[in-house]
Amino acid sequence: MSGNTGMEQLIPIVNKLQDAFTQLGVHMTLDLPQIAVVGGQSAGKSSVLENFVGRDFLPRGSGIVTRRPLILQLINSNTEYAEFLHCKGKKFVDFDEVRREIESETDRVTGNNKGISNIPINLRVYSPNVLNLTLIDLPGLTKVPIGDQPPDIEQQIKAMIMQFIKRDSCLILAVTPANTDLANSDALKLAKEVDPQGIRTIGVITKLDLMDDGTDARDILENKLLPLRRGYIGVINRSQRDIDGKKDITAALAAEKKFFLSHPAYRHIADRLGTPYLQRILNQQLTNHIRDTLPGLRDKLQKQLLTLEKDVEEYRHIRPDDPSVKTKAMLQMIQQLQSDFERTIEGSGSAQINTMELSGGAKINRLFHERFPFEIVKMEIDEKELRREIAFAIRNIHGIRVTFPFFFKIIAVYI
Repeated sequence: MSGNTGMEQLIPIVNKLQDAFTQLGVHMTLDLPQIAVVGGQSAGKSSVLENFVGRDFLPRGSGIVTRRPLILQLINSNTEYAEFLHCKGKKFVDFDEVRREIESETDRVTGNNKGISNIPINLRVYSPNVLNLTLIDLPGLTKVPIGDQPPDIEQQIKAMIMQFIKRDSCLILAVTPANTDLANSDALKLAKEVDPQGIRTIGVITKLDLMDDGTDARDILENKLLPLRRGYIGVINRSQRDIDGKKDITAALAAEKKFFLSHPAYRHIADRLGTPYLQRILNQQLTNHIRDTLPGLRDKLQKQLLTLEKDVEEYRHIRPDDPSVKTKAMLQMIQQLQSDFERTIEGSGSAQINTMELSGGAKINRLFHERFPFEIVKMEIDEKELRREIAFAIRNIHGIRVTFPFFFKIIAVYI
C-alpha cells in the first residue's frame, strides 16, 4: 500500500476485521493491531476519549463504569452521528442516547449488579472533529468491590485487561493523573508487566491543571522520569462545570492550548501537548503499527482460510450417509467440550463472567482451600481408635498378599 490514501485506509480495514471477529464471538479471536486504553478509575480515561469526539457519550458515576470492553472506532466525516454494531443501521445523533445505549447493552450482558464481561461493545462515531482512530476502552482498576460485586473483582478486571495488553499487536495507552505519584500509576504498573522495555506503551498525563502550586510534570513530559519509547503527552480534561454546561469543543481545546502556552514549565513543549496533538500521534502510531503488523496478520488469516477451505473440501467429497462425517463432527464437539471444560476449571474461559456466585474452578478452589480445612478441624477424632481402624484398613487392602518381612517370619516358624 503506497501513498497517503493507502495508509489512511489501514485503520478502516482493521475496523472491518474487528467487527467481523466480534460478530463471530470471543472464541474466534485474532491478534489485531489495536490501542487499548488503561488506567485507574479516576485517571480521566473517559474525559480523554470524550475530548477526541467533543461530546459526552460515556457512562459516568461511582464504581466501575466501563464494565465491558468498548471498541471505539472514530471516523472522520462531514456529518456527526454514531452507530452500534449490535443495532446496525440505526443512527444516533443524540449522544445522551448513545450513553444510555452503552449502559443498557452493558446491563443486558452483565446484569445490573456491576458485574463485568469480556464481550465487547462496538461503537462507531462519525465526526468532523476526529481523525481515523480505533481505541479499546477497558474497565478502570478498582480496589474495593461495591454492590453485589465479588471480592475478587480487582483480579477479574486485571485478567480482562491482560487479555488485551499482553498481545504484542496491542499498543497500550496508559492514562495517569498528574496529581498522583507516577511510580504508583495503576496503568504504568500493568503496562510494565507486559511491556517491561516500554516499547508498546504511550503515556498520557491528565489533570495537569490540578497539580499543587509550585509543582509541575515537566520531567515526566520530557520523558526523563520513567522513560517510554513512545514518550508522554499531557492533556487538560474539561472540568465538571464544562461538562455540565456542555462547553463547546472548540472553546475547550482553545482553553487547553492557552494553558500550555502560558505555563512556564510547558510553553517550550506546548506544540507536543494537548488533545489535538495526542489524536494526531495516535492516528500516526496506529497506522504505522498496522502497517508493520499487517504482513504477519495476513499470513495468519491465509493459514486459517486454507484450513477452513480444506475442511469444506473434505466434507464436499464425503457422502452424507458416510459415518465418518458424524464421527468427525462428534470428535470436534468432544474436543470443544474438553477445551471449554478446561478453561472453566482454569478460570480463563467463559465469555460472560459469573458475578452471582462462584462456579467452575473457583468453586473447587474454595471447597479445597476454605471448606475442606474447616470441616477437618471440626471433626472430633479418637486417635487410638483411628490408628486401630487404619491398621485394619492396611491389612484389608493387602488381602491375601503379605509383605516380605511377614513372609520371612512365617518361614522361620516352620523351619
